[in-house]
Order: sequence, then C-alpha cells, then structure tokens
Amino acid sequence: MNHPEVNVFWFRRDLRLHDNHGLFHALKSGLHVLPIFIFDNNILDRLEKPYQLRVQFIHQSLQSIDQELRKHGSGLTVLHDKPINAFKKLIKSHKIKQVFTNRDYEKYGKERDEQVAELLQSNGISFHDYKDQVIFEKLEVAKDDGNPYTVFTPYSRKWKFNLSNQPIKHFPSEKHFAQFFKYVPGDFPSLSSIGFKEKPFQFPSNNFPNDIIKKYSQQRDFPAINGTSKLGVHLRFGTISIRELAVTASKLNETYLNELIWRDFYQSILSNFPHISEGHSFKKEYDNIRWRNNEDEFEKWCNGQTGYPIVDAGMRELSQTGFMHNRVRMIVASFLTKHLLIDWRWGESWFAAKLLDHDFAANNGGWQWAAGSGCDAAPYFRVFNPYLQTEKFDKEGKYIRQWVPEFDSLEYPQPMVQHEFARKRCLETYSKYLSKD
Repeated sequence: MNHPEVNVFWFRRDLRLHDNHGLFHALKSGLHVLPIFIFDNNILDRLEKPYQLRVQFIHQSLQSIDQELRKHGSGLTVLHDKPINAFKKLIKSHKIKQVFTNRDYEKYGKERDEQVAELLQSNGISFHDYKDQVIFEKLEVAKDDGNPYTVFTPYSRKWKFNLSNQPIKHFPSEKHFAQFFKYVPGDFPSLSSIGFKEKPFQFPSNNFPNDIIKKYSQQRDFPAINGTSKLGVHLRFGTISIRELAVTASKLNETYLNELIWRDFYQSILSNFPHISEGHSFKKEYDNIRWRNNEDEFEKWCNGQTGYPIVDAGMRELSQTGFMHNRVRMIVASFLTKHLLIDWRWGESWFAAKLLDHDFAANNGGWQWAAGSGCDAAPYFRVFNPYLQTEKFDKEGKYIRQWVPEFDSLEYPQPMVQHEFARKRCLETYSKYLSKD
C-alpha cells in the first residue's frame, strides 16, 4: 500500500460542500480528506425499479459535488455496496486514519454506523460523527427536569430560548478545499450502473425563496397558491444547510421557523422514544385499535378515486410529483385513518414510497398526529371534514381542477363513504378500543 495516510469524509444526507459540520472537521483534521458516498444496497434493494426520483435526486446532487471537487484537483469516490463491505475494500486500498461523517438518527442508520465504527476500530481507525441535519438534537431541548418534551408548544419555546443563548454556529467547510485528497476518480458512475433509469423531472430549486418565506403565514394553507418553499427534498438530503435556512427564517417569518422547529421536535421524539421505530403508536393504547383495513378502499385512496375531490387531488399530486401540499397531507391522512379506519401505518408506508422529501421522523410524526396516536396529536374525536377544508382552503376549486380534471363530469366517482356516517363510525371505534384497560 503506497498511498499516503488520509482521512475519509462519508457523505450521507448532507449532500453539499458548504457549511457541512462533519466535513469541516475532516478538512481541519490535518490530513488530506478522501470524500466518499456509498449507494447502499441495503436501501436500494428495497426500492421499486427502474425509476426512483429520490435516487435520481441523490445522483444529480453527487454529480454537482464531484464537478466542484474536480475544480480543486479532487473528486468524489462513489461506491455501490453494503457499507460494511465498502469500508472493508477502502481499508485495503487506502491508509485511513480517521472517518468523519454527520449523524443519523434513524434505526437503520444508527445500526449501520455502529457496525461500521466497530469494523474501523478493529483496524485502528477512529470514527467521528457530528450534528448537522438539525439545530438541536436528542435532549439538547429538554424540560427543566431533563426529560424530553412530548408537546410541541413548550418544546418550541425552549428551542427559541436555547437559540437566543447559543446563536447558530456555521462551519465554513468551503474555506478548506485545499485539504481534499488530490485524486481524481474515473468517469462519474451512471444512474444505470446502480440499477435505475433517469426520468425527465424538474426538481425544486434549492435557492431560498425569501418572498415566499416572508408571506408564508398568510399563504401556506392554500394549495392553489405557490405559497410554500418546496425545500423539503433539499432539507431531507442536505443539499441546503438547516443552519442557514433557520437564520433566514428567524429574520423573515416566525411561522416558517416553527415548521423547522417541528423537524427538530420529531427527530427528538425519534431519539427519545425508540418504540416508534418498531411500528408502535407513540401512545401505546392506540395499538389496541382494530382497523378495518379494507384493501379495495385503500387502493381507491392511493389512486385518488375516493369521491372526495380535495383528497383525490392530493393523492394524484403525490403520485405524479412526489410532493403534496402540507395542508392537504393532513386532510388525506385524516381521511384514511378516520373516514376509512385504515391503519395509519399503511398510509405512512405509502408516503414513504412516494414522497421526494420522505423523512422517517417527520412522516411518522405526521401520520400519528393525524391518527391521534402520536405525541401532541389532534384528539381522536377531531375528524377533518373534507368539504369544510375545501371551502376554507380551495374555495374556487383551482387546486382540485388542476389534479382532478374530470371533477365536474359524470366520470368522477361518488363519495366512497358519507362524511357523517364515517365520523360516527370513527368515534365509536376509537372510543371502544381506547376505553379498554
């Protein structure tokens, strides 16, 4: 092995070169840094092929990183393997002293990192991980007695109090590019080389839409308006810095900042209440509910054929774009769990497969909120009325007609269940199973 000693930076859900916490420390560590990304077969093998927009987004983002690195005489080493195997090969081909990365809070990510850290340690290599995808993690925002918050409002107050006492620190990794290992890999691997095909698709911009953020409080609930930032996919894969966005939001719009705090809140719940990673309700008594779980009705919901136009519009938007407006996400989730009495886990899995910005903590938190089973959830007896929601937030039907063009025709189906009947059935069912010891 004639290679010089290097440190490794492992990109995961932090696909950017600027204000990258772990990368900053890698580049400041004294040795040249070999940047890597692993297309993880443990994840890819579970995905439908050949088209996966999330994988396509990751691939495009990695290409951008590689192009920037090549300007500095370096390049991104892209591996396609199980992470443990990828590191075994790297250890053989490079003289590695330390591995740096940013922290993952999901069950699989933590197990993967423990396995990799153990392998590295057995080879005399140290493993360092850093907080990067959230502002506060784990118990950094906690009650005065040290216990985690389970209600958002007091959590958000403490979050803002903490921020006022320890302002956001940035990590200017972009100032230290000279420390990248001077090695240019061969041609960047194609999407097809990892088993996927490219689909014509325009991903949302990662520029902060300051005008939209300023008006967010007034416009965010109206799906026909371009009133949300569309930055979810960039936050999910770290192509923007949560720290930079939080600073911008704190100057422009507190309501938007609260949405970023919800992200931290749900990650805190995931860290402190790991039973939700095992498919359990946050409020364990909700696991007593016997759901109807009618597969034909679930299929109609998935396909946007429920006969409730606002629900159908949302489900079709999701299938066609990988995005659904946040207000509509609440409506369709409430409809599935309360009108149809279908297990929230079915909806959670569908969203996980379809959403460009899918993030376990936020997706699980949102679904459990809608079902009433989560922390700080809507009470079970709150059942969204899709007609009233339409009247409030899409009164002229612009959003509905965009996604349900046959809405005004005889082709459009009748409602699959009547609202008042469904509401009564829901309340009776929840009451029956939640009153059990």
